[in-house]
Amino acid sequence: MLTINGHQHDYPSESTILELLDGLGMADKPVVIELNQRALSPSEFKDHRLKDGDVLEIITIAAGG
Repeated sequence: MLTINGHQHDYPSESTILELLDGLGMADKPVVIELNQRALSPSEFKDHRLKDGDVLEIITIAAGG
């Protein structure tokens, strides 16, 4: 079980963050991710494996003017 933006989700253990983003339909969007209160670099998305109990905040970056 993962907590994503305050909501609990069942998600396969040991998935990468990139796999999670793909499953959420966000793989092609610019995002900022905080995992267990630590900001991640986008270079970590493909290699970092999620664990049961992880807490993520995913913020989509949008340009405005």
